[in-house]
Amino acid sequence: MLKISAAGNTGKSHTLKLEGRVIGPWVTELESVCAPLVCGPVRLRLDLADVTYADAEGASLLTALEAQGVLLVNGTPFVNEQLKARKTD
Repeated sequence: MLKISAAGNTGKSHTLKLEGRVIGPWVTELESVCAPLVCGPVRLRLDLADVTYADAEGASLLTALEAQGVLLVNGTPFVNEQLKARKTD
């Protein structure tokens, strides 16, 4: 399960807090939530502090979002390594 909640909007950035696992159907859900925000004038930030795991699809989505200018913050060492491995594939 993945919980996605608004964690703040400073006018220059909009932060979404993710909690749980970025896997399976939750990858599609995260993509649909982020899609309109990525195209907007305000920078999107994803707070990954409470993400415990991302499967291959989830890690691919997160790295793709990062490549589109989304800022990934507060990732745990484990999740950061998953994303790092995805970037080198």
